Amino acid sequence: MRKFLQSLEFFEENERQKLAIFTALAFSQKLSGLPPETVFQPLLKDNLVAKGIVLSFITEFFKEYLKENSLDDLIALLKKGKMEDNLLEFFPSGKRTSEALSEHFTKEGLTSLVEYNSKKMFEVKLKEIKSTLTTMINEEAEISEVTEVVKQQVKDAKFPDIEVVRMLWDVLMEAVQWSGKNQQQNSNSALRQVNAWAGLMNAFCTSGKLELELIYKVQTQCYEDAKLMKLFPEIIRSLYDQDVLAEDTILLWFRKGSNQKGRQSFVKALEPFVKWLEEAEEEE
Repeated sequence: MRKFLQSLEFFEENERQKLAIFTALAFSQKLSGLPPETVFQPLLKDNLVAKGIVLSFITEFFKEYLKENSLDDLIALLKKGKMEDNLLEFFPSGKRTSEALSEHFTKEGLTSLVEYNSKKMFEVKLKEIKSTLTTMINEEAEISEVTEVVKQQVKDAKFPDIEVVRMLWDVLMEAVQWSGKNQQQNSNSALRQVNAWAGLMNAFCTSGKLELELIYKVQTQCYEDAKLMKLFPEIIRSLYDQDVLAEDTILLWFRKGSNQKGRQSFVKALEPFVKWLEEAEEEE
C-alpha cells in the first residue's frame, strides 16, 4: 500500500480516483492490516504534494469515506494517522492557508470538514494567545505592552471581539493565586486582579454589547465556582469603578439580562448597588 501511494504520479487520474475510493472503503469496512499512518504518511511526499496529486487523492478519500461514516469517525481515523491537526500538509506549499482549505473543501461539498478545521484552528490560536497573555500577566508586564501584544495577536488570528472578552476574563482569573478555603483571601485576591488589570479589559470592552458579555462571563464563573459565588456584586462594582462597565450596561443586565445561571440570586445581591446607581441618576 505504501508503494502504491508513493507512486501516485505514475497512475492515470481515474486510476488514482479508484485507489482513493478503494482505500476509503478499506477503512470504512474496517479491513484489518491497514494502519492509518500507512496511508497518510506516505502521501506527504514533497513532489506529490507540490503537484496537487495528494490533495485530489485525499479529497476523493474523504468524500467516499463520509458516505458511510460520520465526521467523528473520520477525525478518529486522521488522529490515528497523526494528521487531525495537519490537514494543510495535504495542500501544495503555496496554498497552505485556512482560506484555501475552506474554499477547496466547500467546493467539494465537504463543509463539515471545513467547520471542524475552523474550530480546530480557533482552539489552537486561542491557546497561543492565552499562553502569551498568561506569561505577561505572571511577569507583571505593563498594561500598555500587554494590550498591544494581545491586539496584534487577535488581529492576526481574526478573533471575534466577544471571544476576546471571554478569553481575557478566563486568563485573568486563572492567574489569581487562590488560597484554598479562605473565602476572604480569595475575595481579596480576585478583586486585586480585577483592579490591577482593569485597564486591559477596558481596552477590549469597547461597546455596550461587549460590556454585557463580560457581565455574563463574570456571572457564569461566579455561578460555577463556589469560592466566587458571593463575590459577584463586588466584582461588578469594581468593574464600574474602574470604568470597564458603564451604568447603562449594568442596568440593562439587571432588568433584562438573558443569562439565567444564578440570575435570580445575583440580581438580588446586586440590588443595593443598582439602587445606588438609580438614585445617583435621579439626583443628576
